[in-house]
Amino acid sequence: MERIDKIISSQSNFSRKEVKQMILRKRVTVDGQIVDKYDIKIDEKEKIIAIDGQAINLKKNIYLILNKPRGYISATEDKSQKTVLELVPEEFKKRELFPAGRLDKDTTGLMLITNDGVMAHNILSPRKHVKKIYEVVIDIDMSEEMINGFLEGVKLSDAECKSAELKITGRCSGTVTIREGRYHQIKRMFGCFGAKVIELNRIGIGNLILPEDLKLGECRELSHEELEKIQEKNSI
Repeated sequence: MERIDKIISSQSNFSRKEVKQMILRKRVTVDGQIVDKYDIKIDEKEKIIAIDGQAINLKKNIYLILNKPRGYISATEDKSQKTVLELVPEEFKKRELFPAGRLDKDTTGLMLITNDGVMAHNILSPRKHVKKIYEVVIDIDMSEEMINGFLEGVKLSDAECKSAELKITGRCSGTVTIREGRYHQIKRMFGCFGAKVIELNRIGIGNLILPEDLKLGECRELSHEELEKIQEKNSI
């Protein structure tokens, strides 16, 4: 149960003050009945809320896909740096969103932003082993030694990474598939072979691949088909 003024404000471009004025002017109905108090509580799942006869499309959970550019940190707010939430379309900015996982400030690519904690947990939990796919460019030639080392599991100073897949796509470029999310993991893995990562771009999470038409810096809602892909059990 939630206050009706908060429900409408969180799912529209109206401020709480504007919603209260609309209610007092009897412009808001719930299941066809005029609402005259802005502090009544209702179950948004079971009620139809309308303004001037136009029903509001209520969505409890929001799922956004972002093609993250460089220079943004994976946080909800920061006093000195730009965050990925600054790239979220205005109509979603009141929905208490957060990034599902993180990408380093200089890493680009696929990021999910949501207010669904359960979905985020299913993606982030180490026990789920959800695969993440990255395009990578390093400062030296890719090698068979790296491929075999990634497959065996690279030993870092503080941990041993699980088996990862490295495919060479060019002299200094490749794709890496991991099923963990350790701090700076890919950069540190290549570091064990004397290589420095120059570019890192995430192109896949589970069965969801970064859409080719989603430009760098663009953010939009996931389609129904895309949401199904990220929730598929065989995406791990």
